[in-house]
Amino acid sequence: MKNNFIQRAVTGVLFVIVLVGCILYSPLSFGILFTIISALSVHEFAQLVSKSGEVSINKTITALGGAYLFLALMSFCTQQSVGARVFLVFLPYLGLLLYMMITELYLKKKNPTGNWAYSMLSQLYVALPFALLNVLAFQNSPETSSVPYNPILPLSIFVFIWLSDTGAYCVGSLIGKHRLFERISPKKSWEGSIGGGIFSIASSLGFAHFFPFMPGWQWVGLAIVVVIFGTWGDLTESLMKRQLGIKDSGNILPGHGGMLDRFDSALMAIPAAVVYLYALTMF
Repeated sequence: MKNNFIQRAVTGVLFVIVLVGCILYSPLSFGILFTIISALSVHEFAQLVSKSGEVSINKTITALGGAYLFLALMSFCTQQSVGARVFLVFLPYLGLLLYMMITELYLKKKNPTGNWAYSMLSQLYVALPFALLNVLAFQNSPETSSVPYNPILPLSIFVFIWLSDTGAYCVGSLIGKHRLFERISPKKSWEGSIGGGIFSIASSLGFAHFFPFMPGWQWVGLAIVVVIFGTWGDLTESLMKRQLGIKDSGNILPGHGGMLDRFDSALMAIPAAVVYLYALTMF
């Protein structure tokens, strides 16, 4: 028990240091890290769904698609002007999607429609959210001649998720009585979720103070969006694991499971944050 706790603590600290360090250090380190994370997460998803024996999808090709989508959207978001040529970067990715569809015509597998569905889901559910981090990190500014890199927005998403998870665990362990979603995750409580949300909202006020490129109420709104959709993201992965009959999505992170276990909340929180921030620009 003690060794497992130490293992979890060491892995967790290293995980946070690498993630925060790469996001803050430079656009290059940000891009390299999340290209690798995208590929590993999609590969893990493909491996999980293929374990059931009902479907069999190409793990290498889907992982390559996840990595390329991140890089393509990064290239697109860092372009100062938008034109027909800028969109050419997505053509290889579209070709890869066509490849995944067409190869099923020749492989003679027992469930081609299931293979199609899960191959596309690996891109929509796993690859796309990571790619959308670029939308948060690179935003055109009329005041500069280049597209600036803003590491604070993508970093804030993970900080809100981490504080929400930590707060939910602490508060839920102390006073959690009312189950949030017992059918899928018996240990989660309403008290814990609300407590975690308060932790995240409190941190958003800190972001508003030190990084006032957004007003305080927008930071608070972002934290609330991340907490709500992050909880749904966590429950979504829990439902998938329950259906597959597994406890952890993998073992790449000692004591913490797999990549999907670590980023399950982010897979819904990131797209929701992008929608929220773009919605703010409409008013």
